Amino acid sequence: MIKWFCTFSLLFLALTAGASIDTLSVFSKGMNKPVKVLVILPDQRDTSGFPVVYLLHGYAGNHLQWLNAAPQLQQKANEMHLMLVLPDGGFGSWYFDSPVDSSYRYESFMIRELVPYIDANYTTRRNRAFRAITGLSMGGHGAYYLAIRNKEVFGAAGSICGGVDFRPFPKNWDLPKVLGPKDSHADNWNNNTVMSLVDSLKNGELKLIFDCGLDDFFFPVNKALHEKLMTKKIAHDYTERPGAHNRAYWGSSIDYQLLFFRNWFVENLNNE
Repeated sequence: MIKWFCTFSLLFLALTAGASIDTLSVFSKGMNKPVKVLVILPDQRDTSGFPVVYLLHGYAGNHLQWLNAAPQLQQKANEMHLMLVLPDGGFGSWYFDSPVDSSYRYESFMIRELVPYIDANYTTRRNRAFRAITGLSMGGHGAYYLAIRNKEVFGAAGSICGGVDFRPFPKNWDLPKVLGPKDSHADNWNNNTVMSLVDSLKNGELKLIFDCGLDDFFFPVNKALHEKLMTKKIAHDYTERPGAHNRAYWGSSIDYQLLFFRNWFVENLNNE
């Protein structure tokens, strides 16, 4: 009985211990500046490589926002044997290469600089079947935007309370700064919103999950995205539930999305 209790206690401690956190400064040649990045690494090492989930923050946030909203991330990384990467996406970048301001080149940074840097410096599984991306608010838009446009890099994408169609908000969140005013730059707004990008998406190209709270100001555009994907017969996991655009909702939702990604990684591993 004592031996069993000791074994159980050690297992419990191993599963609940916090994963380690690396704070990086990854230099972006495209933007000519260093970008802060947090990497949450499970305590248990894996020579075959970790699956990786990239977590994107929201407007006016930074690389620390996700840890503030979901302090359980270290524990989840250990429990699910996942590596988590939390980049600083700027105050209001929306994670694309701005067509009007060349200092905003966050799609190029994420795809051509950060992902290769992480794969070169950590033991990861270096293919799309073990790489996912999700985010909150502006980061939810960014995750879908980057995944749809770079399906060779990401195999799965999520969004939490995402601004998946920003066209109903023409003066908000620095959007005119990175896209130009909507009335004079309509093409920029149409070409860079997720709602338009899904027109090019085919069923099965990406594993998709997204959700939004019923009291969230982004709820109508999330519901509209769900309906559009249903019309196009594109498989996806969609949830709407009580909640607003706040830290409590984001911190709860991420647990479900990480489980979704973990199950997909396991399925891919079993199919190798």
